Amino acid sequence: MAACNEHPPDGWSFLGVGDPFLVAHYEQRGLVAVAGTHAHGKATPVAVYDSRSFVRRAFIHSRFPVHALAFHPRHPLLAIGTGRYDGGYFFEGELLLLHLKSGAVTSLIENEFGRQVLGLEWLDAQSLRLLMAPPDDWQDEAAHENGHVAVVDRADWTAVPARSLSGRDLAGPRTLSPRPERGEAAQRAVATLRSLWQARWAGPSGEL
Repeated sequence: MAACNEHPPDGWSFLGVGDPFLVAHYEQRGLVAVAGTHAHGKATPVAVYDSRSFVRRAFIHSRFPVHALAFHPRHPLLAIGTGRYDGGYFFEGELLLLHLKSGAVTSLIENEFGRQVLGLEWLDAQSLRLLMAPPDDWQDEAAHENGHVAVVDRADWTAVPARSLSGRDLAGPRTLSPRPERGEAAQRAVATLRSLWQARWAGPSGEL
């Protein structure tokens, strides 16, 4: 039983997302979101589970690799930041909003190429802070190490229409934004999942 307490007998394959790459834990609501590793030519899986039972609550696929996950502090919503460099010019991507009760997902950026969203943080129930890569790297040698910060305010995020965030909404100051090593991110994701798995087996005193 000790091995089961440490991690699932068959690893994390039961989650159905491949190798976990990114994890967000919402302790107050007992939820955990997990993004899998993007496979070349395939969509990236994102799933939400009960953090104690690991029962799946929602599941979607993203067109792009996932870089950020953030649960809304009040509503049953998960913001998902995605994107990639297209290899020649654009940093394309999406800001997705997953409605956890219905399972519906909304892509919020209006631009055809979107933006590569590198970081997300809910400042409060109305304000979402985004860190994005520059739109492109044309004559911009620092584009791969820099980003732009914007704060988007909406009175009710449960009712934000698709493709409604404009370039003006996403305009913000430039900042140094080195991209994290994907291997390190994956290690942090597995460490969080292991901690939750161990807590599942813990008794009332917290001892295994």
